[in-house]
Amino acid sequence: MDNINKIETEPQETGRWREFNSWIERNFNYDCYITYLSGCYSCEWEAKQKKPRRPLCCCSLIDQLFYPWLFAAFCLTVLLLFTWIETSNEHNGFDWVVFLGTGVWFFWSLVLLSLFWILAIYMSLLLCLEVRIFILFSQILILLVVGICSFFFWLLFTYWKERWLTIGLSLQVFAPYIHLGSISMMVMVAWPVAFYVIHLEGEAKIRRYKITSNERRRNKMCNMITKLRALQVAVVLPFFLILLCLYVVPWGNHSPCIQEKDKLGPKPSFFGHRGAPMLGPENTMMSFEKAVEEGAFGLESDVHISMDRVPFLMHDYDLRRTTNIREVLPNASLKHPGFFGWYFLSTLNAGKWFSHSWVKPFYHMKPLSEADREKASKQKIPKFMELLKLAQREKKLVIFDLNVPPRQHPARSAYIQIAVREILDSQIEQHLIIWLPGSQREYVRSRAPGFQHIGRLFTIEQLTKQNITRINVDYKRLFYNGLREYKAANININLYVINEPWLFSLAWCSRIQSVTTDNIQVLNKINHPYYFMVSWLSRLFFHIWLGDLRTWVTISAKSCHLLPVKGAPANQLTATEPIFLISVEQVDWVEPTAFNRKQLNFRDCLDFFVS
Repeated sequence: MDNINKIETEPQETGRWREFNSWIERNFNYDCYITYLSGCYSCEWEAKQKKPRRPLCCCSLIDQLFYPWLFAAFCLTVLLLFTWIETSNEHNGFDWVVFLGTGVWFFWSLVLLSLFWILAIYMSLLLCLEVRIFILFSQILILLVVGICSFFFWLLFTYWKERWLTIGLSLQVFAPYIHLGSISMMVMVAWPVAFYVIHLEGEAKIRRYKITSNERRRNKMCNMITKLRALQVAVVLPFFLILLCLYVVPWGNHSPCIQEKDKLGPKPSFFGHRGAPMLGPENTMMSFEKAVEEGAFGLESDVHISMDRVPFLMHDYDLRRTTNIREVLPNASLKHPGFFGWYFLSTLNAGKWFSHSWVKPFYHMKPLSEADREKASKQKIPKFMELLKLAQREKKLVIFDLNVPPRQHPARSAYIQIAVREILDSQIEQHLIIWLPGSQREYVRSRAPGFQHIGRLFTIEQLTKQNITRINVDYKRLFYNGLREYKAANININLYVINEPWLFSLAWCSRIQSVTTDNIQVLNKINHPYYFMVSWLSRLFFHIWLGDLRTWVTISAKSCHLLPVKGAPANQLTATEPIFLISVEQVDWVEPTAFNRKQLNFRDCLDFFVS
């Protein structure tokens, strides 16, 4: 019996000891020990309540200093990536320029595009991730990215200024759609921004209510309320500035692709640039035949004069890229093609580089069939006469660049006469020849009065004086007023070189008569310009824009603001003082006692706003 009582009392004693230990831990803790020591040495026996301090920032000073560099690196990489994507029409020309300097043909433009993508994605991750990523390697890489982007922008501004005209042309096409997308994104962002600002306002209200007058005087220069106000300004001001910029964008944007459908001009004709260089080796008979099959209106080529006065087709100023000169005569690979005789030139192969090389001239060209591969591998350098006979047979126009022979060449002073004689000997109809060289036009008119003369970007007075009704200009010149003065003077315009569908669509909407292209097999299948917007849709868009502008003005006038009561103490809220005044039909007045003992959080603000 005693054992049973003993067993029953053991749990009771254990429970008592647990309560006693908890009482000891509650009353004799570290704070009590510190209070006892403070009382013994300073006679201050009251325990001081610790005030929890909120960290002012989540990162160190070095990290704060690197944030502007990170943001600058992000903006530079995105802008550089956008620039390189929008100038993809000239990637092949960039690869050719690099080949002239290095002697190696490769898709250098694609390498840079991949590099810019990697840098933009990495900078985006650094900017968006919430983990601590500011290690020394990342900081060094951020500075390196800023330097790389600055170097590339310096190159573009110094040696390739006209690329920025391509950016301007792309904005003429994509600006209406970018504007609509940006407005939609800002509308979606507006609600989180509004709720966050309301949350900050409630936090500032509560802190102002709880703070004492002494603390207010002591922390007058720098306090948390001031920081909250500054954070509100830092959030709202950029948002409204960006929104204001988006509202005024339509005033400065003119897009030729926004017009009435019945005012759209006819589809531009095509000149095959060196034939169809994505279907056959450039400046070979296979390439020109492919261009004819794809429906080319005319054929474009480049003419050199050999040592024995034979005109032949070649673009480069050496034979390295498009022939096997390195295998046949490597020591003469850098020699000008005009210094060779026609017999030697006719023995060179002009197609193996296209059919058997693992690096193609265009990285987005389709693979060749076995028949085309075999045919391309047997191509030779053609005479100018062969092109003229093909054009005569197919009734195609011929436009060509006549290269001036180098110094010490026997035909340097007579290359115009040699070219004219070659054309006349081919028996081609004279109206099929579009004469581009600007020298000795009077001689050409006297020998071949039926030639169609085409000029460069001369003034209208000069063109009228020379009786020229067609011009051949770089497509980037379309940026300057769309060449309206030439259209008004009934001058036909041919743009070169256009390969991208969006650029061809812009030329179509701008009522351009013809374009020179490498990508005829793709552009010829376009039956309607891309990104075309009829004018009634643009008018609807304009009315929506006016409605959004009116809404923005209304919201700005009736946005959330405080109405403080004059004469009320800074640390008290009167019963008549509203917490918020919201620009809606129903305005709720909240008694301040509801906030006396409760921290206002985001859910409170949301419930208050919804109610």
